[in-house]
Amino acid sequence: MSEPIPDSLELRDAVLTLRPYRGEDAGALFAAVHESIESVGRWLPWCHADYGEADAQSWIAHCAEGWRTGEHYTFAVFDADTAQFCGAVGLNQRNRAHNFMNLGYWIRASRQGQGVVRRAARLAAGFGFGHLGLTRIEIVTMSDNLASQKVAVALGAMFEGIARNRIVAHGRAHDGLVYSLIPPATEPAGSDDAQI
Repeated sequence: MSEPIPDSLELRDAVLTLRPYRGEDAGALFAAVHESIESVGRWLPWCHADYGEADAQSWIAHCAEGWRTGEHYTFAVFDADTAQFCGAVGLNQRNRAHNFMNLGYWIRASRQGQGVVRRAARLAAGFGFGHLGLTRIEIVTMSDNLASQKVAVALGAMFEGIARNRIVAHGRAHDGLVYSLIPPATEPAGSDDAQI
């Protein structure tokens, strides 16, 4: 087993800082969730009007456990200039036998449409390939989640097909569109698909 990834790790670009959640982020997470119920809740059932600060604290503890065990890695996303909490991006559903994980993301309503999620997802995918040595990252979206599909395409992910009943949300199964990223060094020669 490889060395654990320290929870002090930060990922940065010119616009964003990504780091693991901390206990003091609960209030900002709570506020961002409530701001985003209309835009995020449709796709992510945990984003609802009854979401409380205790839910935020519980999620942060769950994320810390994921870092400790190496089973999932969630990054809180912050504006590098203002330190505003923008949302989160993470690698989860680790498949150790086949060395891949799922990439998920959400951005608060007031920061959507600004390229934040693409930047954050690119940093998280780079972490997956560079730090974790993954050979594949999947992005699975509901078939009508066009915004998430646009992010996958912007990252250079390849559309692989529709997985029937792949996602359960709001008590029912939904088809999922499956996209994949692979490390740039393993991309076939002459491929036009830009990777991370």
